[in-house]
This record gives sequence, structure tokens and C-alpha cells, in this order.
Amino acid sequence: MALELWWGSGSPYSWRALLALEYKRLDYISHQVQFSKQEHQSPQLLAMNPRGRVPVLKDGDYVCFESLAILHYLERKYPTPPLFGHSAPEAGTITRVICEYQGYAEEHIQKIIYTILFQDMDGRMEEVERALGNVIGEARTIEARLSASSWLVGDSFSAADIVVFPGIQVLLRALERREARELRARLLPVEVNFPAIAAWIRRIEALPGYEHTYPPHWRE
Repeated sequence: MALELWWGSGSPYSWRALLALEYKRLDYISHQVQFSKQEHQSPQLLAMNPRGRVPVLKDGDYVCFESLAILHYLERKYPTPPLFGHSAPEAGTITRVICEYQGYAEEHIQKIIYTILFQDMDGRMEEVERALGNVIGEARTIEARLSASSWLVGDSFSAADIVVFPGIQVLLRALERREARELRARLLPVEVNFPAIAAWIRRIEALPGYEHTYPPHWRE
């Protein structure tokens, strides 16, 4: 049976699963979930993931949710091309970079995005600026890695790139909003402030199948 993926446009976690499927060149049935219609809370989705979140991957009778779990499942089931390297040291480094992003950047990125998109910035600017300061510190770390290598770990695209890329892209898009005009100059334009990250983004955008992963509502 074909793989099936339920995902939402603009969800960085869904984007991870899509990037992995396309990079491994796997055939899959795509089910785009409309958040505006609360489709992620439908009985069908809740039966597969009681938390009512996407992405959700179905492979025959097996259901997997949470984006990192999906990456690991796809790696074990379809090991070529690899997402976690060719050796134990590579796998350890890739996992470490993912943990660093989750531990030191992701929460702050989410705070900035959520505040810009869904809350009133009035009264929250101080906490958002503090979060942005943390993100910029981590961006410098990523910039240093990408100044020495084409990818976040070694010479190949990996799960580390898959995990970090969508969050950065959603953040950059949020910073283009009118509400974020007082914040954006510290990161944008990326080509000037973080040229290695900008070049890395272009490399990912040039990967085969990338266009199939791009959030459809961003084209509107």
C-alpha cells in the first residue's frame, strides 16, 4: 500500500515530513488538511492522532505522528538516501544539531511567529525582542556552521537541514508582515546579515521535489 501523509500548509512540522518524502523520492498520497475548517480535529484524524495535530503518516496499518518520529520511521524503512548520515558519528552529530535547535532556538522562533501572526504586538514587544535576541544568537551559530560546510552537518543534506529549514522560513515570512516592521531589520535582508544561511536556503530550494513541499497558501 502507498504511504499517506496528512499535512497542513505553513506548518513547519508538516514541511519536515514533506521534505523527507520528496528527498527520498517516495510515492505517497497527499492529504492537505485545512486548519481553517478544523479538519485536523476531524474524527478521522483524531482516530490516528488523538492530539489532533499534523503531520500524520500512514504506511499500511501503521500510523506515525510527530515529525521527528516520521523522519526516523522513514529512515529505517527506506534507508536510501540517508537522512541521518552513513556512520554512527554522523548520526550522533545530526541528532545533536537537531537537539540544539530544539533546545535553544525553536521555542523562541515559535513565540515570535505566534505573536506576529495571532496576537496583538502591543504590550508584547519586550518579550518578542528578547526572543529575537536568542534567535539571532542561534542564527550566528548556524551561520558559522554553514560558512564551513554546504549543509548543517557534513557534505550531504540531512535530517538536521530538514528540521531547521522550515522554522527559519516561516519566521522570515512572519517578519515580512507589517506588524513586524520594528523587528525585521535585525534579521532581514538575510543575504546581507546571514549570507551563508541565505545560500543554504537557495540550495534547499533547488533540491528535486522541493516545489511539491512549498506551502500552497503562500503562492496566493
